Amino acid sequence: MSGPRSGFVALAGRPNAGKSTLVNRIVGGKVAIVSDKPQTTRREIRGIATAEDWQLVLVDLPGVQRPRDPLTERMQRSVERGLADSDAVLFVLNGEQQIGAGDRFIARAIVNAGTPVVTALNKIDRLDRGRTVTALSKAAELDVPGEIFPISARTGDGVGPLVDALVSYLPEGSFLYPPQDTSDMSERVRLAELVREQVLLRTREELPHAVEVEVDEIDEREDGLLMIHARVWAETESQKGILVGAGGKMVKAVGTAARGEIEALLDRHVHLELQVRVRKGWRRDEALLDRLGIE
Repeated sequence: MSGPRSGFVALAGRPNAGKSTLVNRIVGGKVAIVSDKPQTTRREIRGIATAEDWQLVLVDLPGVQRPRDPLTERMQRSVERGLADSDAVLFVLNGEQQIGAGDRFIARAIVNAGTPVVTALNKIDRLDRGRTVTALSKAAELDVPGEIFPISARTGDGVGPLVDALVSYLPEGSFLYPPQDTSDMSERVRLAELVREQVLLRTREELPHAVEVEVDEIDEREDGLLMIHARVWAETESQKGILVGAGGKMVKAVGTAARGEIEALLDRHVHLELQVRVRKGWRRDEALLDRLGIE
């Protein structure tokens, strides 16, 4: 009888392919924030899914892109490192969209890495049978080795067989993390990401890319209330104005929604205080990027 299997699976795909939703589905809880904005994932987000005889460590990689500044240079290095170091790659395609240059660019990067690959054609819950067949055919034309699985990360349809295929590529070995863990992100980063998710939901155009969140303090009061202080970084005064909103309306909405997500994650009452600050050129600030955990 073979022993347990455990290892790393890197997720790669274009923005809005549904990688973060798929990580959360496989893990069985919220690990990665979800947004339809490009560059939502800036760090390697590791979601940990554990069964009786296997453990998948899912590494949701930042979007593959051409570097433009120290932030995107770090993100691209993270992608290359993740593809090379993982035991398998999960290539996620958006079944609703036509195969594009971005998909082909990522496919070439995956093939060049030489790591075993499984492809997921996501969002089939939004396609009829004919469109699903066509999308599967187009996915096959990318010539990425390995099986293609039609799935819906949103509903869970087809995810079971996909997970079985990924597990088959894992080496035999002891679990890498305690079975109860669902992520290896620090608590501060995880909470900051939940705040940033709410900013992404409420902003558009350049602003989502210009915003980062840093949790400064986490303190517990004598009555058990958890006090969280966080800074929302913007690059210009005009961006700060948008984030604060008329009469503080925007930052209040972000804070209220983020507090609900944090309370659901931690299962306790939270007071969340947000301060919007300007830090010009933070995407080029190597020391701040280090502090934010963007490697």
